[in-house]
Amino acid sequence: MSEKHRTWSRRDFLKTVGAVSAGSALTPLMPIPGASAQTAPEQTAIPTRPFGKTGANVSVLSLGGMFDIPSNQLLLKHALQRGVTYWDTADCYEGGDSEKGIGKYFSKYPEDRSKIFLVTKSDARDPKGITEYLNRSLERMNTDCIDLYFIHGIKPIRELDDETKVWAEKAKADKKIRFFGFSTHSNMEKCMLAAAQLGWIDGIMMTYNYRIMHGDEMKKAVEACAKAGIGLTAMKTQGGGAVKTDSEPELRMAGRFMEKGFTDKQAKLKAVWEEPNIASICSQMPNMTILMANIAAALDKTKLSSRDTDLLRQYAGETASDYCRGCASVCESAVDSAAPVCDIMRYLMYFRDYGDRDRARRLFNEIPEEIRKQINRLDYTRAEQQCPQKMAVGKLMREAAEILA
Repeated sequence: MSEKHRTWSRRDFLKTVGAVSAGSALTPLMPIPGASAQTAPEQTAIPTRPFGKTGANVSVLSLGGMFDIPSNQLLLKHALQRGVTYWDTADCYEGGDSEKGIGKYFSKYPEDRSKIFLVTKSDARDPKGITEYLNRSLERMNTDCIDLYFIHGIKPIRELDDETKVWAEKAKADKKIRFFGFSTHSNMEKCMLAAAQLGWIDGIMMTYNYRIMHGDEMKKAVEACAKAGIGLTAMKTQGGGAVKTDSEPELRMAGRFMEKGFTDKQAKLKAVWEEPNIASICSQMPNMTILMANIAAALDKTKLSSRDTDLLRQYAGETASDYCRGCASVCESAVDSAAPVCDIMRYLMYFRDYGDRDRARRLFNEIPEEIRKQINRLDYTRAEQQCPQKMAVGKLMREAAEILA
């Protein structure tokens, strides 16, 4: 084969991969196994798993609610028909419109409320604020009870104290929530290990993907939570998510999985599901294409081979410096500022990899102005030296300050 033809073929293949995997989308390469126009929805319902010791069973795929739910009511109905019965949102998603969209759905289909494991999150930390946010969420979503209520995005476990425990117990007694827990993007392993010792955490949602799941600390944290009976939901399962068309490792990985009949994006979901202690994957699915692709991955019984797993781990190693693992205690303690380095890295990921530019800019601009003004002037040398991923922290922070402002 000539060099000219080989170059054209590579470019053509990359265009194909990019078309089916743009942004965070997962496009199925084959129809959902066993599905047809005559197939009843319950015959293609996705599997469920126990959610810790709660006694609840949840769908292994959760509908992430960070999109325009009020305008996507048909998508909610279709998700339910296919067995996606774990719905996740937060008081802050879409400025509250996400919760309102779910409430709109339950107003139209009140009989469906009992079929849904409903989750939302509070940005408040003090009992008074949490109560205010919970009552607002109940009203917005047209429901009397939240199945699982999270404190949103904790970094150290000390954000939950004895007052939080008392609040959670009262909210359960008042039948406003069934279960209680937290979500975390940063210091996940430390938060999980500490939660396993508390004895009153029912569920945790944490960043968990093929880049993170094989680490000794994460394996220890998952095992500790499983022994404590805590239900685990994985988020950020794509590990960055973007197709980089100049990346040879990405090309090798995408080609391998396309040969097997699914995308590399679907393979990343499968890798997470192969950990039996993960009850569900929370995925943002703002359109039918992504929803159907994820459902296809959940229904497909093909297991990843050891070669597949090795390929994902090899790719993770080769691209480690492009991905922030959320170990905020390492980098943020090395910067002489209150700058939330890990949060800013996450917003940059939303902008570059997910294509969610408005949300990335909004979150970045919620950082206090005096801190944002410091970002370009800070010395990140120690943070870069200590970063286990060897990320160019300074360069990325300055890039974030420029494009997210």
